[in-house]
Amino acid sequence: MWRVGVDVGGTFTDLFAWEEKTGKRVTAKVLTTKGDRSEGVIQAIEAAQLPFGDISHLIHGTTAATNALLERSYPDPALITTDGFRDTIEIGRQHRKHLYDPYQTKPKPIIRRRYRYTVPERMNGDGNVERPLNREVAADVADKIADAGIKSIAIAFINAYVNDAHEQEMQDIVRARIPDAHIVLSGETRPVFREHGRFSTTAIRAALMPVMVEFFDRLRERLKENGFAGALMILKSSGGVAGVDLAKDHPEELLESGPAGGVAYAAYLSRLTDYPNFIHTDMGGTSFDASIVEDGKGLITRDYELEWEIPVIVPMLDIHSIGAGGGSIGWVDEGGSLRVGPRSAGSEPGPACYGSGGTEATITDANLLLGRLEPSLGGKLEMDRNAAETAINALAQKIGLDPLETAEGMIRISCENMAQAVKMVLVARGRDPRDFVLASFGGAGAMHTAFVAEAMNIPKMIVPAYAGVASAFGATAMDLRQDVEAFMYASLAHVDLDEINGTFDRLEKRAMDLLAQDGVAAADVTISRSAQMRYVGQTYEVESPMPEGRFTADTLPKLAANFDEQHRLEHGVSSSDFEPAIVSLSVTATGATVKPPLFEKAEGSSAEKVKGTRQVYFAGEWAETEIFDGEALSSGDKITGPAIVEYNDACAVLPPTTHASVDDMQNLVIELGG
Repeated sequence: MWRVGVDVGGTFTDLFAWEEKTGKRVTAKVLTTKGDRSEGVIQAIEAAQLPFGDISHLIHGTTAATNALLERSYPDPALITTDGFRDTIEIGRQHRKHLYDPYQTKPKPIIRRRYRYTVPERMNGDGNVERPLNREVAADVADKIADAGIKSIAIAFINAYVNDAHEQEMQDIVRARIPDAHIVLSGETRPVFREHGRFSTTAIRAALMPVMVEFFDRLRERLKENGFAGALMILKSSGGVAGVDLAKDHPEELLESGPAGGVAYAAYLSRLTDYPNFIHTDMGGTSFDASIVEDGKGLITRDYELEWEIPVIVPMLDIHSIGAGGGSIGWVDEGGSLRVGPRSAGSEPGPACYGSGGTEATITDANLLLGRLEPSLGGKLEMDRNAAETAINALAQKIGLDPLETAEGMIRISCENMAQAVKMVLVARGRDPRDFVLASFGGAGAMHTAFVAEAMNIPKMIVPAYAGVASAFGATAMDLRQDVEAFMYASLAHVDLDEINGTFDRLEKRAMDLLAQDGVAAADVTISRSAQMRYVGQTYEVESPMPEGRFTADTLPKLAANFDEQHRLEHGVSSSDFEPAIVSLSVTATGATVKPPLFEKAEGSSAEKVKGTRQVYFAGEWAETEIFDGEALSSGDKITGPAIVEYNDACAVLPPTTHASVDDMQNLVIELGG
């Protein structure tokens, strides 16, 4: 039986699969089918020539949730909230993205104002009723929502994180009038304080639920029609997977579903190579993702923003994404400067060289013109060099440059944009780039990684064996995972140990119950604990690990020391003058899955390692460049730039003054400096 990972990106749908008995591996890459992305999943499986009935697990990463939110392409949901809080999700925190820009506008709210309703009710901060829910008004609101034909409703009351009794009562009233509605409660979605994040996350769940239910039901039906009878699993933003039924109920946990697979591959490499710390980067046809992996784990954030001032407060891998990919379009701004992206040609119409109707110059067109891409992509797609040249010429005339200078300029600009994205994830976490190896994933990543590393002063890069389908590979290496959280505020000097122990007991049971829905036995569950902590008086938190076992007075000094260490790591300082405080407690429960078999020492193949030479343009001049067959390389092989290494699903560009070697896991390790 086969375990199959599929990642649906903006331009390509990637597949990686391995057979559970023999360890045989296959890959596939097809154009994403925008009209119905489930069709691309079917096409990828067919391209890999896998019998649907022989697939035991299909692990799917998708951008459907993110796309629906960014495009606001979902049925109108409604919000019911406490009197006085109707506009919380729109007002936000009154931050400014650009401090001195008087013309900036806020993103469109997740839920339109006409569909945001209020009812009289009030819980205080201790969870006690200050004002009972007005059932008459609540019934009237439910009738208005029913009359509007809305079938997805978010209920988010102030202070429901400590007592959601009024939300439950409101749910019963709505359910009586709209029996088939998707109803989402903030006290269940994320029971933590700060109403803006809680309200926004609840609104996002309500908006996405009908979209993702329809998508997953359609995908499951298509798979079933083709003979699939295995388990359908979905990648979560936290770096784990869940069964499709749980994923439908928690769509807010899928916003980084696709990129999460790439982080899992980087974590896999971190555990199996001599490099514990990676900067994971993934460049596909539309976007570029960057994140940090330390000691085999991707870093988690609870401060993710979908757009400016639209927070999503679920645990998510700390991934920074920008619009930079092979399909990124070059253009000229009002000042006459050359720019690249974030707009992309995507898969339809695609870059000009694809011959599918695209006419604007893209990064792929630039690479083809500079000789860095083989025109047939190994027989997958016959690219039109004349069309690429026409598109680049049109752009070059606008800025008065030679077409080759324009093409190289586009790539340099795009690489600088990617370097800035890498810098953001490092600076935000207080890390030094020289302590990391740059891991380059994605079909277009290895073509640009040396230029990104040079801009960031990162001396070493690694191009994994399956870089072109990295997110799909990582999907097959991920564990089942559930994250649950509860609010609990107390300084360590006044903490109630019984409350900590009781809260962790409840969280662990809830997490294990969720895993049980995906068939994980209690004996196979691994539990880890953490707390969101801060110094008394601070307004932001740092996640700090918590020890196992029962908490006693002897445990508290260890908690304080752990927090000081994490605060120093994240912010460069810690303090012994201020008392640490707990803000919320979290539990992560994982159920181990079968991992891809370890790579054997790369012996290469009988094929010629050097396929030939061709002229490639670097730094303003053409250079005779050797072209290597990546699949034929062996452990210990060494390559000196300039060189091109072509793989089945990716292509690595080694500019002059770089050199590379192949390690025992078939990874290409590139270093700056001749």
